[in-house]
Amino acid sequence: MPGFELLINQEQTIRILTTLLRNGTLPHALLFTGTVGVGKQAAAVALAMACNCQRALPESKADHRSDQDPVNSSGEFNLTTMGACGVCKSCRKIADGNHPDIIRIQPTGPFIKIDQIRSLLRTLAMKPYEAITRVTIISEAQAMNAAASNALLKILEEPPSRSMLVLTATQKSDLLPTIVSRCQNVGFNPIPQKKIASWLKHKHELEQQSADIIAAMANGSFSRAQMMVEDNWLQRRKWVIDEMDRLSLQPIARLFSLAEKLSREKEALAQSLEIIKVWFRDLIINQYDADKIINRDVADKIENASQKKDLPDLLSKVDAVQKTQTRLAANTNLRLTMEDLLIYLATHQGTNR
Repeated sequence: MPGFELLINQEQTIRILTTLLRNGTLPHALLFTGTVGVGKQAAAVALAMACNCQRALPESKADHRSDQDPVNSSGEFNLTTMGACGVCKSCRKIADGNHPDIIRIQPTGPFIKIDQIRSLLRTLAMKPYEAITRVTIISEAQAMNAAASNALLKILEEPPSRSMLVLTATQKSDLLPTIVSRCQNVGFNPIPQKKIASWLKHKHELEQQSADIIAAMANGSFSRAQMMVEDNWLQRRKWVIDEMDRLSLQPIARLFSLAEKLSREKEALAQSLEIIKVWFRDLIINQYDADKIINRDVADKIENASQKKDLPDLLSKVDAVQKTQTRLAANTNLRLTMEDLLIYLATHQGTNR
């Protein structure tokens, strides 16, 4: 069963949450921030379990726990447990995702829409079915459109009794300041590369070098590392690097063909752009400390390519890739954007060394 003890590299976060539980001072709204795949969702579920675990009550009262008022005269939650047992009826329901009072909201398409928040408002106007504390988990809260964000403010300004909201987002700046100010922010740390690499070796039986490369590119996220394995990212990386290594030798028709191939799938394109950026990043790093490159399995290619370029040229190409990533996030034309980038990368030589 999920619990705080399963969170990795989040000792400070666990201390904050367990202290709030122990002292009975949980706020009506929490904002969990951090990169994708660091445990925000798991922590929200663990918190919901801890708020509703029947272990802390005498057995004779456990079945009637939902009739108690968890809020004291100061408006603070009267909770004393610091974790969940994982085996009581409430914990099992929450862990299985079928507890009627644990509400989960996530984007439908690219956005969380106002209808979803309006439906939440109607639900929160009623008493919980069986929970001592109804918990609403709003995942990727930064995806709320303007109307949804404003509707959520009504809940935060007048929080319903026996209810708590947990919002998750990448960073506070992605949300309205008025929403952030009404939530207690709890930050989550990235997962160390060594722990991700060790997990990849044991779960997916990857070789050490492959595990290290994926861990470095996962940016502290277990879920991103998992996705990279499932998407055969290593194979794609090899193809992209081979293309970058010979890019300046290709005729213009080949560049157009490559741009068309890369732009077919937007999600795969995002991965490819990150691989391209790290390729040029490695060419830069190699000039100063070759031991710190990420693509160590192609160190010979990096050494050869790095010797042919000067620093301003490489920096300009990294900047071009970053600008392309920004343009794609704004839903620009994928193929034309990639054509522009590849032509620049292939023809902009800067000063050869």
